[in-house]
Amino acid sequence: MGSVSSVEESIARSYGAEAENAAQVKKDAETKKAGNYGKMIGQPKLSDKAAKYYEELKKKFSNMDFILVSADQKEAAKAQAGKFANPVKTVVLIDEEKIEKMAEDEAFRAQYEGIIRKASSGLDKMKKSVGSNSSVRGFGMQVNDNGTTSFFAVVDKSLAAQRERISRRAAEKKENAKKEEKKAEKEKQAEALEEHRKPGSADSHCVTVTASSIEELQKKVDDILYSVRSDSLRTDAERMWGQNIDFRL
Repeated sequence: MGSVSSVEESIARSYGAEAENAAQVKKDAETKKAGNYGKMIGQPKLSDKAAKYYEELKKKFSNMDFILVSADQKEAAKAQAGKFANPVKTVVLIDEEKIEKMAEDEAFRAQYEGIIRKASSGLDKMKKSVGSNSSVRGFGMQVNDNGTTSFFAVVDKSLAAQRERISRRAAEKKENAKKEEKKAEKEKQAEALEEHRKPGSADSHCVTVTASSIEELQKKVDDILYSVRSDSLRTDAERMWGQNIDFRL
């Protein structure tokens, strides 16, 4: 009889523990609240403990620009990533669920802070490689659920083309200053006409490049800049090819 009673008590304790855990989860969910967490996508809610940790995280990585994403907007955030890129700080998109778990689980926290630190270092090196006078408007990363990161960069193709033209003109000017002066004036007039025809704002010239690694991101950015550079080396006649019809025939 004693052993039966012991089993019943064990079962009762087990059920009691499960009920207590369920009650705690419910309580934690109820205490989560929307707040001013800085830049956000969606309407993320954090518990007080997670909110406090999130502020500490932002201070620890003060060289980065954190954006908190609600759980229901994680996929949508990928499509919006380029909108948040800026030339000063690397953007970090991180969702509320990870912040909650990082606040509670020290091992999980160490893992993901390590991921952020490693990615930050890699993107900083990439920034230096493209230079301060770059056509890349900004870099960013998104912390994924599987312990990986996605990376993105926003490239201003019109700015890249402009800088390539300026560089090319400078080289040509050294060879023949007088000829270059006349050519620059013609190109200036052509650019003014082209700008007048362009729809929308300068943002329409920006391309958001995404990648699963920094190496892949570097290659994609280089490919875009190379494409712009190649196009800028085409002559005016080549650029106009197929765009005009000679009605004198």
